[in-house]
Amino acid sequence: MTPSPGADGSRRGGGESVRRRWRRRCLTLPALLLGTLAAVLLSPVLLAVALVIDLFRSPRLPTVRLVLLALVYLACESAGILASGVLWIGSIGDPARRLRWFHALQDEWAAAIFAAGRGIFGLRVEVEGDDSLRPGPLVLLSRHASLVDTMLPAVHVARRHGMRLRWVLKQELLWDPCLDVVGHVLPNVFVRRGSGDSEREIEAVRALARDLGPDEGVLIYPEGTRHSPAVAARARRSLGEADPARARRLGGLRHVLPPRPGGTLAVLEACPPADVVILAHAGLEGAARLADVWHGSLIGRRIRLRFRRVPSSELPATAADRRQWLDEQWLALDQWVDHCLRGDSADDAVHAAGSAA
Repeated sequence: MTPSPGADGSRRGGGESVRRRWRRRCLTLPALLLGTLAAVLLSPVLLAVALVIDLFRSPRLPTVRLVLLALVYLACESAGILASGVLWIGSIGDPARRLRWFHALQDEWAAAIFAAGRGIFGLRVEVEGDDSLRPGPLVLLSRHASLVDTMLPAVHVARRHGMRLRWVLKQELLWDPCLDVVGHVLPNVFVRRGSGDSEREIEAVRALARDLGPDEGVLIYPEGTRHSPAVAARARRSLGEADPARARRLGGLRHVLPPRPGGTLAVLEACPPADVVILAHAGLEGAARLADVWHGSLIGRRIRLRFRRVPSSELPATAADRRQWLDEQWLALDQWVDHCLRGDSADDAVHAAGSAA
């Protein structure tokens, strides 16, 4: 069965029952609001403890920075939940207005958290090629390497350029209360990985890409999950068993995972006029886990974003050729990331030598 937009605009996809959704929310929403209140009241104590920890760990204060970011995150989450209730009531009877308001809410939420992280950790952000983001329709293919890069499209595509994105996300992210509430109002698909019904999940993704307008796009992460050495090793083993020729072709990947073509091919099939924009980024590798952030991996990092547009007329015609094309794009993306990281390492070494002198 082809999923269709719900009354609130969301695609149910492989989906979950309303009862299960509200069972989850009965846990997450009170926990969020009470946790935010407790964190704000205890913030002087939390920051003092973090400072004492950092006195023994690092003069760069990674624990203090992480506590500050956590406080901002909780505040933004709670504000987003409260704002969504107000916007829902204010848009009763006007679905188009509701979608506009909730798109704006999602973009402002992501922008606030990203701006806070940028300031707290002293990030330097460089963007290349974002003039290629209009017009739509477009299919945005993004690298996935960290906890942070899910905010990049909302900040640098949707908010900055006015593109309304439909997101393909993993269902585990619904444990984030704000994403759960707002994400079910907007046209998104939350994919159940390992559901045993991949055809149904792919059909939900395909339906998401139909009827895209000139200011709309679909965002998908072809890798499916964040890169890490352990995940990459499992992916290579799995691909080697399923498709040895493709495993050999992608054997040189160092910084990205082999792309999973099912969802991407479904989106391209559903919207033939859509151009493809590939979002490559480097510098967020140190934020795959909270433990990485706590160890100071993000402090002072240089974050590079590169958007590159491929016109629909240049895309291969057959599914087999598109699968190989996608592999080639990810091989090129991996080389670009490696070049950026090598350059940043050299810059860091020069900076350290200059500081020592």
